[in-house]
Amino acid sequence: MRRISKAHLGLALVLVLAGCGVPRGAALQSEVLAEQDAENPTFQVVKVTRNAMPDLSAWPATGWKGKYHWLGASRGPDSSLIQSGDRLDIIVWDNQENSLLASEQSKSTVVPTMTVSSSGTIFMPYVGEVGVRGLTAGAARTKLQKRLEDIAPTAQVQVAIDQGGNNSVDMVGGVGAPGTIPLKTRNTRILSVLAQAGGISPSLRHPLVVLQRNGKSYETRAEALLSDPARNTLVRGGDQIVVIEDDRSFNVLGAAGSQRLVNFEKETMSAMEAVSVAGGLSAARANPKGLLVLREYKPGDVSLSEKTPDMQQVIFTLDLTNADGLFAARQFNINPNDTVLATESPITRVQTILGLFGTVLGAGATANNLTQ
Repeated sequence: MRRISKAHLGLALVLVLAGCGVPRGAALQSEVLAEQDAENPTFQVVKVTRNAMPDLSAWPATGWKGKYHWLGASRGPDSSLIQSGDRLDIIVWDNQENSLLASEQSKSTVVPTMTVSSSGTIFMPYVGEVGVRGLTAGAARTKLQKRLEDIAPTAQVQVAIDQGGNNSVDMVGGVGAPGTIPLKTRNTRILSVLAQAGGISPSLRHPLVVLQRNGKSYETRAEALLSDPARNTLVRGGDQIVVIEDDRSFNVLGAAGSQRLVNFEKETMSAMEAVSVAGGLSAARANPKGLLVLREYKPGDVSLSEKTPDMQQVIFTLDLTNADGLFAARQFNINPNDTVLATESPITRVQTILGLFGTVLGAGATANNLTQ
């Protein structure tokens, strides 16, 4: 029987393995970016560095508006400011003889309670419509007295405010007890309203507080609202508030600690934070020079300007083996719907082949022993 050479057998099997492809868990960076050298590539490749970050930061946001828009906590209208729906109790005092406004016996007239109209006015006898919305009781009194000067120069006006039904907010959902919350004063802040509604539901993952006012929507993450006093904004009558889950997410694939859909844990997350949340890069498999972020822009976002991408589909590359790349990864933000791909190291493939080669040599030695 012809003797089989151990080296020949090993070489033959390695060639077969190389031709069939070596088992691995992620793509190589060179494979993913191979098309960039084509005559007409279908995607743009952008290297993320500290020098490039000012321009990249100006590129359009994808997957959301780029940041949550929220109201400040600056002091709003005083509880005594008159609003539509408020009821005004007015007494007119006049000591003139033959006064049109007061009788000789009492020298005062109680005007029937009036509700401030949607346009912010009340109807005053002998005067007509008077705008009072946004005024304090004192300012409204002065304005009414001035309007009465033609018929009662010495008249004095007394004004009391009873806040109306418009002084409430609606808690739509995401709290322990949804419903309408009356506001005791117009200096009530949103955290107080959330507390009155039973607090934010503990079942919500990464809760987002959404406030709708005058046809506009404002939102902030709940943890930011709790930690930043400047976000504890004043509420207004007619506001509608709902607490929902922040459903923004991105994908992590390849040679990372875990391959999964990752929800945003805070308002913005950098590429470095995204890798950390995914369990870091696999020390045995990942190529730290080949962290890729795949992103798709809208057609209207593409132009020849430096502040916009050249193509709709863009692959950002980050090198985590040097200080420039590491700092850039801390500055480069991940957008919702991005795909973060940790590519596999070419060395891993070589080690796999060498390991298989060693296994083959062992098999070859066994074969030689069998033929002896």
